[in-house]
Order: sequence, then C-alpha cells, then structure tokens
Amino acid sequence: MGLEGSDTLSFMRDFLDECGSSGCAVVDGGFATELERHGADLNDPLWSAKCLISSPHLVRRVHLDYLDAGANIIITASYQATLQGFEAKGVSREEGEGLLRRSVELAREARQVYYDRCTKDSCDFLSDDDRYWKRPILVAASVGSYGAYLADGSEYRGDYGDEVTVETLKDFHRERVKILVDAGADLIAFETIPNKLEAQAYAELLVEEDIRIPAWFSFSCKDETHVVNGDPIQDCASIADSCSQVVAVGVNCTAPRFIHGLISSIKKGTSKPIIVYPNSGETYIAETNQWEKSSGVAEDDFVSYVGKWRQAGASIFGGCCRTTPNTIRGISHAILTKQLQPQ
Repeated sequence: MGLEGSDTLSFMRDFLDECGSSGCAVVDGGFATELERHGADLNDPLWSAKCLISSPHLVRRVHLDYLDAGANIIITASYQATLQGFEAKGVSREEGEGLLRRSVELAREARQVYYDRCTKDSCDFLSDDDRYWKRPILVAASVGSYGAYLADGSEYRGDYGDEVTVETLKDFHRERVKILVDAGADLIAFETIPNKLEAQAYAELLVEEDIRIPAWFSFSCKDETHVVNGDPIQDCASIADSCSQVVAVGVNCTAPRFIHGLISSIKKGTSKPIIVYPNSGETYIAETNQWEKSSGVAEDDFVSYVGKWRQAGASIFGGCCRTTPNTIRGISHAILTKQLQPQ
C-alpha cells in the first residue's frame, strides 16, 4: 500500500487504534530459534534465510505459530537475506531476488491462512477457549544490518571500520529494500541497527528511493543510553524522527534489563510510537555461535516487564532471540485483558 506524507505520519498510530482500546500492538518473537526447534539446521552464514531455500514450509509454519499466539505484526525471514550473501553461496542474482520476494510472500500466505481459519470458525474474539481472532495484521519486511551480512557478530558491536561510509551502506541495502517493498510488504523493519551511521544511511535511502511504505528503526543497545557501538540512542532516535517514512522507533535484540531506561532515552529524541522487542536476556557469543545462558528471562516473567515498559511509554511489544510463541501469547493476553494500561 502506497502512502503519502501525512498518511505515513499517522500510519502506526491509526494501526494501534485499530488493534484495540489498549492502543498497543504485538510483534512476533524469536524466529531462527523457532526454526531450529522445528528441526532446521541454521549453522550457515545465511542463518534463518537458509530456510527460504531449503525449508520454506517451516518459515510459513513459524509465522502461523506467532499468529496463533496473538501477534499483530509478523516479521519476514529476510533479516540475513541479502543479494550479496546469496551470491556468496552460489545463488544467482535472479534467484536471490526471488528468495527475497518469497520471504514476503510466505508471511502474506501465513496471514491469509490465519484469516481463512478465522472465517471458517466464525471467530471474532480471543479467549482461553478460542484459538483464532480476526484482528489487524501487518507483514514487516526485515532488513538486517550490514553487520548481519558479515556473519561475524559485528551487528552486536557496530564496528564497521573507517572504510564503511554512509554511501557504502546505502549501496549495500538499496536493491534489497526496493525488492522487499515491491514484493508487497506492509512496512520495512530495519532491525538490530548497531550505530548512528547505518541509521543515517537508512534514512537517506528511504528518501532517495522514494519508498512509499512506512518503516521502523530498531536499535541494538549495550546499556540504557547507548547503542552497541557507543553512539547515544537519543541521537539515533533523532535521526529516525527526522525521516517522515519512519513511523516507529525502538529497540530489539537487547537485554530486557536495559529496556525501561532505553524507552526514556528514546523519548528524548522522538515522539513517534516506541517499539521494543528484546531478547530473552541471554548473550550471543559470535566466536562459538552459541547463546550464553547467564541472565535469561523466564517466559512467565517477561510479561511483567512489558507492563513496566508500557507505563514508560512503549506501545508495540514483542520478542527477539530466544523468545517463543509462549512469550508472545502472554504479551497478547496481557494486552487483551488490559493489564498493560499505563498508570
């Protein structure tokens, strides 16, 4: 759906109103870890994008798992899907473009399957005994950072080196963004942004290419005031605030203990809706491709955090790495039962 200036600015707020009187929306949870739970082997530079080639049925299944759990926004399996990454694996340019489009198509198919189930069951609400609920659902096309393509953990550090400039990053992301937009995504999710440089590149790219669907910027942070490379999150939020195509600003793949403070810091740089979908609190060790289970948040504790984040000013909630459909189900239930109303 194409949007013009003023329509873009109201897009997310209108969507939040459509989601219910709570003014909140629910994003899905961890994707790659769910694919692995269903049997996928993701030990590959393409990570979850590998399943676009080998197991598209699993991609659709995980989307449906999150829709069944109550998600209003499902994020495509394109986080680590880049034309450059596909070419490095011997995939032709044409095939790579097709896989990017397929990531959006699979999410749209899952949404249609879910809506068909709603119609079949004539279900208009969700309670403990009802599985399906006809509600607003958006497909967000995931764009991972340049560091995600490098597959060396640098999206968790943001240290790209002096040779990587805003122009470098715009050229890297340009074609992928255009393909995902043309594939029919409802919005673009620029995720796990590790530094101010890449945020600036995204903001300029959206304008240069006259992207007509909205976007959100979501940053990866190391504490309550800084993204992972050390740039102040307030400065990053200000870049997002200056771009009319950006309809929400927030944080993902960050420890839950930092989120409350980060919301306060983001509010100093923007008045746009705030989105938070942290990981479970565990730490990813790039050298071993393993998660260190040091301070993970139990699923039954996650919702209590979300209530505090709502009071702090966030309105869109979900989970990132190592969170599950059970996490999202708990968040959705809390929203529906008005447990997350700000005080």
